[in-house]
Amino acid sequence: MIDYQPLVAGWQGGELARWAQLLPEQIAAGLSHERYGDLQKWLKALAALPEIDVSAIHLDRDRVGADGAIDDTTRALLRDSLMQLHPWRKGPFELFGLHIDTEWRSDWKWQRLLPGLEDLAGRRVLDVGCGSGYHCWRMRGAGATEVIGIDPTPLFVVQFWALQKYLQQDNTWVLPLGIEQVPEKLHAFDTAFSMGVLYHRRSPMDHLIELRDCLRPGGQLVLETLVIEGGPGEVLVPPGRYARMGNVWFLPTCDTLIGWMEKVGLKNPAVVDVNATSTGEQRSTDWMTFHSLENFLDPGDSARSIEGHPAPKRAILTASAP
Repeated sequence: MIDYQPLVAGWQGGELARWAQLLPEQIAAGLSHERYGDLQKWLKALAALPEIDVSAIHLDRDRVGADGAIDDTTRALLRDSLMQLHPWRKGPFELFGLHIDTEWRSDWKWQRLLPGLEDLAGRRVLDVGCGSGYHCWRMRGAGATEVIGIDPTPLFVVQFWALQKYLQQDNTWVLPLGIEQVPEKLHAFDTAFSMGVLYHRRSPMDHLIELRDCLRPGGQLVLETLVIEGGPGEVLVPPGRYARMGNVWFLPTCDTLIGWMEKVGLKNPAVVDVNATSTGEQRSTDWMTFHSLENFLDPGDSARSIEGHPAPKRAILTASAP
């Protein structure tokens, strides 16, 4: 069901050999039954997924997914097994006519970043904080040779393996770890994505340095994060929660973020897109039934968060490694 040995073996003797030596222990810790009490339940759901003959795989559509002929009974079993992995945050996906309507319309973000994205054909790509791997498959569909997603949440990793059962991409992986577990100064990736991560880091500068050092010289960084309006040097440090999130540390302006990127040596930083998050892009669904964006905004003023801060606005920036 979950087997990382082909990846570890494939990295032996190459530029990722240093990481390959650490991976088995990292994976064991990231998928520890002692640490994650629900893991056994999620693995049981993974094992219950039905065997289905795949006739087509779609990595370049808004709904990443697979086609194949199945009957209603098999589709019901598929849905029930996948529902055991609730909540589904990033997507959407469609497997054999079953629409996994995730909390986020991650395809909208993908479309917004495309104008600034260098051609992924033939590239090795790192996706930091990738969730269940939606953007990883979009990257593979755009021509990347190898895509490595990392996310420390074991539920999302199991979701990836559930989808991988049918999407069948041997060169696309999601590892159960965070960027701090990537070896320092690896300089092995042609493109690195960090989307929805920077504001969760206590030290945004350190995160930018970690991303820079994952990249080969001249490699591209694609960064997406929460921002505020304003000029150079301005930043919001929420004194408590932000949009009901307790782990939000720094919300810079775009000019401030460009300054941070230049400060750590990243080259040619540029803003690709700035977009106010809408309740059409992030919302509760049958596949994510908990509170979502509409519950995090001031009911009397949708331009403010429930705490009175500016409502979520996200920017996409690019830069090059020195």
